[in-house]
Amino acid sequence: MADLEANKQLCRDYFDAFKRADEAWWQKHIAPDFVRHDPGLPFVVRGPAGIKQLSDALNPGIPDMALPISDVIAEGDKVLVHLRVKGTHGGDLMGMAPTGKQIDIGVMDLFKVQDGVIVEHWALLDNLGMLKQLGVTVI
Repeated sequence: MADLEANKQLCRDYFDAFKRADEAWWQKHIAPDFVRHDPGLPFVVRGPAGIKQLSDALNPGIPDMALPISDVIAEGDKVLVHLRVKGTHGGDLMGMAPTGKQIDIGVMDLFKVQDGVIVEHWALLDNLGMLKQLGVTVI
């Protein structure tokens, strides 16, 4: 049971470290061969350097990003985190010029944890909802 709680806390801490762009945290808690599976990204996220690339792509676009977590569920070596991405599109967001509009989208992140480090991550974000909120699409 203690391992499940530690894994859950590790994944909660991941989001705080992401918002802070905490490279030291990533080096310690992200496996060198880590991979993020994310169909919404135009690049592959591998290892701590990949997390930095992701942070560099997303954090400037939503400088006031909040990541409120609703649920964290753990079983075996997996942790599921249900959260939201909230904030203002105030900078370049992967090629989209800032709109100044607010976003609030749902996210489901499934992590695999081994020996106290995150080794794999499957991300599902409401990208269509985000694009609608930004006025990029009406579909």
